[in-house]
Amino acid sequence: MPAPELLARARLLVAPGLSPSLVRELERITGRSAERSGEGGTTDGPLLCVGAALPEALRTDRLLWFHSVNAGTDALLGAGPWPAGALLTRTVGRMGERIAQYVVGWVLAECQAVPEYAAQHARAEWRRLPTELVAGQTALVYGTGRIGGAVAGLLRRCGVRTVGVGRTGRAGAPPPGFDRVIGAAEDAEQEAAELAGARWVVGALPLTGATEGFFGAGRFAAVRGATFVNVGRGATVDPVALEGALRGGRVRRAVLDVLAEEPAAPDDPVWRLPRTVITSHSAGITADEDVAQDFAACWEAVAVGRRRPELAVDTGRGY
Repeated sequence: MPAPELLARARLLVAPGLSPSLVRELERITGRSAERSGEGGTTDGPLLCVGAALPEALRTDRLLWFHSVNAGTDALLGAGPWPAGALLTRTVGRMGERIAQYVVGWVLAECQAVPEYAAQHARAEWRRLPTELVAGQTALVYGTGRIGGAVAGLLRRCGVRTVGVGRTGRAGAPPPGFDRVIGAAEDAEQEAAELAGARWVVGALPLTGATEGFFGAGRFAAVRGATFVNVGRGATVDPVALEGALRGGRVRRAVLDVLAEEPAAPDDPVWRLPRTVITSHSAGITADEDVAQDFAACWEAVAVGRRRPELAVDTGRGY
């Protein structure tokens, strides 16, 4: 945690891309003028930075605190060693709500045969198609934090049975939004059984050393006709394994909001995956009000309460 006396005199550096209105709000919260990083000047003195990326020149022991305007911090941590002792916080805001709406929107569209009807319309074809009810079916949600919990909660309100998969299982009552939570590291048989019975498999995992390629051949082999929706990180999916599962029919459909390499080039094989829709990492776009709200909460925790903010990132784990 930043020492109060250092934080009191820290310079506020903000990324060039932040809007003027957001910068003014950050100035109001911190009670100091902001400087645009990368526009000359020195990096002397203790530093408080807000942005999406941390320039190499700021990866020093002068950095007290970096607040990320994004929820995912894998790119920040993967760009180089994190300065020892520097606090890292992130923005979540209403991202969970937005991502939950994205997932439920695709779930309901699939149950109402919207993709098939759109294709029929393009062919000027009139033909009734079977639909299905969402209620009573099962969604397996990987990631039981804020975003996974929001996805599960909205699915549950549609009558879907929601099973969360976390790093480890949880004793006692499951967290809000979930009917049940199991641990990927300890409940392999239960996970395989849930994959076999799931109608939807939702990836909401952060990218860490433990989750890279997490959705691979083994997990996709256990799927029996589920639709796979990924709103976490693209590199958590083995693309070769996903393609094999789609072509073999184990995965019914894929909806991918995130890819390992973004944006995908026009000749990238991912565009040719069967029964797959790719969106442009847009399920949970962060708004200025999200950044301001979450930064203010972190500021209050650090500057007033002098406690670890709820949105602090464990830089060792990566989330």
